[in-house]
Amino acid sequence: MSADITKYPGENINVEWDGRLCIHIGECSFSEGDLFVGGRDPWCKPDLTSVDDVVDVVKRCPTGAISFQSNDNAVTETADSENRVTVSYQGPYFIRGNLDIDGAVGDMPGVRFRAALCRCGASKNKPFCDNSHEEINFKDYGAIGEKGEALESSDGKLKITQIKDGPIMLNGNVVLQTSSGRVAWSGTKVALCRCGASANKPFCDGSHKTTGFKTEK
Repeated sequence: MSADITKYPGENINVEWDGRLCIHIGECSFSEGDLFVGGRDPWCKPDLTSVDDVVDVVKRCPTGAISFQSNDNAVTETADSENRVTVSYQGPYFIRGNLDIDGAVGDMPGVRFRAALCRCGASKNKPFCDNSHEEINFKDYGAIGEKGEALESSDGKLKITQIKDGPIMLNGNVVLQTSSGRVAWSGTKVALCRCGASANKPFCDGSHKTTGFKTEK
């Protein structure tokens, strides 16, 4: 197990935090109650709230950095009923659903359901976001101009593949949502820009070829 993982054991449920994935969105630390309290040691105390509250707060984490495991295995995380990508304002792709991410290792259980993937091209932890978009002053407001195709269902496995020196390929039922919250595109296959240079964001337009984008995969 990675040294970046911190365990917070409880009587009924355990919480793990993975520093490789955290970009400090704050859904945990700003939650009501005493589960997560900044500056406290330990930061997370699962026994100070109910199992249901632990599950609720953990599942708010959009990066998969926080995960849970009940001691009797009676409670397990399940995928959202819809595979959805939110194209965030000046930031990553926030993806939720039944995820199979190329590049995720076995001790990252949260990213089977929730992940933040780099779209600025500068992350040193590809395919995951590491907040490099802030350092390079990445600009994109998260609009989507295309509609895609109608889906009978938006669930099922979503395969996410890193194309070497190219885009992220999504295969499976999926909807794309703008940063303002509008569901804009749906389909079963799409190439998303991750070099930061496409003129048709969030879709790949081949700009990675002219910019010399390297994934170091």
